Amino acid sequence: MGFLEKIFGNYSEKEIKKIKPIVAKIEALGPQYENLSDEELRGKTQEFKDRLAKGETLDDILPEAYAVVREAASRPNVLNMKHFPVQLMGGIVMHQGRIAEMRTGEGKTLVATLPAYLNALEGKGVHVVTVNDYLAQRDSDWMGEVFRFLGLSVGCILNGMDNNERRAAYACDITYGTNNEFGFDYLRDNMVVRKENMVQRDLHYAIIDEVDSVLIDEARTPLIISGSGSKSTDLYRVADLFVKKLKKGRILNEDEAMNALLKEEIQEEGDFVLDEKAKSVVLTQEGVAKAEKYFSVDNLSDPENLELQHYINNALKANYNMHLDKDYVIHEGEIVIVDEFTGRMMPGRRYSDGLHQAIEAKENVQVRRESKTLATITFQNYFNKYAKKCGMTGTAKTEEEEFRNIYGMDVVEIPTNRPIQRKDLDDVVYRTEAGKFRAVVRDIIAAHEKGQPVLVGTVTIEKSETLSKLLKMEGVKHQVLNAKYHAQEAEIVALAGQMGAVTIATNMAGRGTDIKLGEGVAELGGLKIIGTERHESRRIDNQLRGRAGRQGDPGESRFYISLEDDLMRLFGSEKTMKLVDAMGMTEDEPIEAGMLSKAIENAQKKVEGNNFAIRKHLLEYDQVMNEQREIIYGERKRVLYGENLRDSIVGMIGAVVERTVDAHMSDDQLPEEWDMAAFSESLSAIIPVGKVNIKDEALPQMTKDKLKETLTKLGNQLYEMKEKEIGQGQAEGEERMRELERVVMLRVIDQKWMDHIDDMDQMRQGIGLHAYAQRDPLTEYKFAAYDMFEEMSNHIQEDTLKILYRVRIQTEVKQEEPPKQMFTNKDDSAVKQPKKRADEKIGRNDPCPCGSGKKYKQCCGRNV
Repeated sequence: MGFLEKIFGNYSEKEIKKIKPIVAKIEALGPQYENLSDEELRGKTQEFKDRLAKGETLDDILPEAYAVVREAASRPNVLNMKHFPVQLMGGIVMHQGRIAEMRTGEGKTLVATLPAYLNALEGKGVHVVTVNDYLAQRDSDWMGEVFRFLGLSVGCILNGMDNNERRAAYACDITYGTNNEFGFDYLRDNMVVRKENMVQRDLHYAIIDEVDSVLIDEARTPLIISGSGSKSTDLYRVADLFVKKLKKGRILNEDEAMNALLKEEIQEEGDFVLDEKAKSVVLTQEGVAKAEKYFSVDNLSDPENLELQHYINNALKANYNMHLDKDYVIHEGEIVIVDEFTGRMMPGRRYSDGLHQAIEAKENVQVRRESKTLATITFQNYFNKYAKKCGMTGTAKTEEEEFRNIYGMDVVEIPTNRPIQRKDLDDVVYRTEAGKFRAVVRDIIAAHEKGQPVLVGTVTIEKSETLSKLLKMEGVKHQVLNAKYHAQEAEIVALAGQMGAVTIATNMAGRGTDIKLGEGVAELGGLKIIGTERHESRRIDNQLRGRAGRQGDPGESRFYISLEDDLMRLFGSEKTMKLVDAMGMTEDEPIEAGMLSKAIENAQKKVEGNNFAIRKHLLEYDQVMNEQREIIYGERKRVLYGENLRDSIVGMIGAVVERTVDAHMSDDQLPEEWDMAAFSESLSAIIPVGKVNIKDEALPQMTKDKLKETLTKLGNQLYEMKEKEIGQGQAEGEERMRELERVVMLRVIDQKWMDHIDDMDQMRQGIGLHAYAQRDPLTEYKFAAYDMFEEMSNHIQEDTLKILYRVRIQTEVKQEEPPKQMFTNKDDSAVKQPKKRADEKIGRNDPCPCGSGKKYKQCCGRNV
């Protein structure tokens, strides 16, 4: 604690002081509400709703509403659990749209019932976000008892549910689900062609459990919905064979080359250089020459070889950056990603941009086709769409700057209900990994022999298995968390506090599950936590430590570290390593931790800084896409909700005529110099005006503005004729035309938006080259993105008119949900069956059903 904090108190203490009077009000109402019958207590819900309708605010009724929830939860026929005063504090902080940092075992799940009930009274829906399906189901059943008792409806969104089930769950007052399910439903809702097919309501209030896991750890990967692409997979195998023949090299004069004053040229040896810190791998000049020879190209850097570079770079990453049993596993013949933070397998999720295919080629399993992105959003931008959001976790303070800057939420530390008894012991450091693991096994055996339960945290699945083998050799019975099935994971973790239990788990496995001590364990010192390695984030280490010492229980924690651990090897200082070498200690001699504790913390801060920069970088680029996404989704919603599009179509006719005239006729040209043949061809491809002729006697009086006015009028007349043709003189004819406009416009918007996402992604990958030209890549990206969006908007207008002018009356408008088969990049283990086609497939060379007279592949089927 700093000098000023000692005098004035820290931020959280000041905030807690402000809310203590509200807590006192809630507690004071306790005796009064204890005397109410179940029916009278339930009646308070309608009373609160009536008061809100008459102008009172949620803040006005908060003390009474929280007292009602507290009383309801405490009744034996509901939960038989009464909120502690510190839990009321957490509930107030969360209602204010902030993050409540509450230690593990302080009952965060119960705390969430307070702001969830209060905010649900507005009738706009509350989303409670959990980290997995198991917790969503458990909490909606368990805490739902309180809400249902008080007359509110509770829903739960689970993987594999159909749209009707989802819609019903979202219509409830309070809906539980995972961040992935909520995010993907938002994206899918913005792809439907009828508003009845949407499942979500407006995003009103989100309560995010394990908020650091959701908004920090998972925020480096955006949500992506994709469909099958059309690219061949052959080149992945060829590129893989090529990079496997390459020789690892290094930069010989790295210090001199990186020094801006010396300006020395890089001298390399070998075919590629691997930078483990930056997680990058690049070809040397020698490697480039080998690639050019192998693939028979003159210059690998030529723009036409960009795709080849893409395959080679992915093959390099797959072979030299991605590691089996650390980054991914092979499960039933498929590459399955392993979450770097939880150590859990994530079936259904795939690396994007071809990296997954490159790993498939490396491991010689079936290479699936590269996918096409249909919709995407970052967690940052998704959760910032809620009118209000809050969070709860045991560890958020180290990331407070990011929570404030990116999400507009501050962190308030809530005091524990009982004083913490856990002893956090100093780290023990060994020279080698082998020496460290021998020491860990000795410590486990010593605790196990006296019956003290031990929970061992590892960073990867591979390290869990290594430790398990060592314990088997010593005959120590233990459990290893498979980390595949969340429900079994929770059961194993829940039993980790029983007498004699030894549990090995990846650092964050089983989050959200309390570890209660078995009988007689408290007398043995409580649960013993052993960390086998420092994680790159201090927050994850704190989470592991926090598994012991629940609700004032005794416990202890200690981390074992070796100088061969990735964190120390990549980010520890050379000075520290040399010092340890000079001491000449053996493998089994521990090094005094005090000497290295600063080096360890500095290494962690370096990585945390790097990761924050990655997330910030991702957000800066996605911010550009987000602004465009808002416009497109807003336009889609306008069309979807049945707004009359007749005026929009008329506006499009004028805009297309104006652009086409301006493109073919410059201001300094005389009318007789205009190329009417080329102009007619361009305009007629969109608006069927036929050959445009200007009579000789009219030429001197003709201007560009007059031509625009004449052709716009003609375009409108042609459109009126089309309306009559579609309507066939019937009363419902106009309604039929409006429906047709709506469906055509949605189809065109979606197709162009998907193409735009792809184009933006490719442009972003190449934009880094601008840095070499002393230009800021992000600024260049923004300029290019603006131009591309403008171009896409023009294409939407042109294609919409092209189809509407040529549509035939016998063409039935199919109300189908695009696309035929979709995939997501997050854990999506439910099997999705492709929909069966109800009608016959249109051949690529068949006449286009829109009536344009062109082949399908040259018209509406061009991007299919």
